[in-house]
Amino acid sequence: MIIYHGSNAVIMEPDVEHSFRALDFGKGFYTTTVKEQAERWAKRKASIYGQGKGIASVYQMLDEPQGLVYKDFGENLDEWIDFVCKCRDGGNEYLQYDLITGKVANDKVFRVVDMYHSGIWEKERALKEIKIYPTYDQTAFITMKAIKQLVVYESFYEV
Repeated sequence: MIIYHGSNAVIMEPDVEHSFRALDFGKGFYTTTVKEQAERWAKRKASIYGQGKGIASVYQMLDEPQGLVYKDFGENLDEWIDFVCKCRDGGNEYLQYDLITGKVANDKVFRVVDMYHSGIWEKERALKEIKIYPTYDQTAFITMKAIKQLVVYESFYEV
């Protein structure tokens, strides 16, 4: 499967050390199967760092994680939203996994998660709201073991 990483630099050798903060699934190397999503991330990062163009790095993700602890939220939004909130609170539950796959709390979904996280909305309302937004995905490689076993660099392009 082809996966993408949006950045302000070419990432030929991904690692987990350059993850500055815990995101939806904690600290890790984040990828997506959605090309346009990676391109948006790349443009945003280039803008933050005052660079003209972003970089989308392209990888092949090998099919079967052997001996890795893998969490795939799939369509389970109920479990996903609580996990994302825990990670954003600085929790380290994500460290029990080598890689985690699920939906992305993009700009619109982030607002919904924030409303739930702050207690303004009940979980039922938040889950109902999330379902109306387009589906984006992300895989966070939490350990170098997962990166070394599953990720093969292919190319990059500017956006």
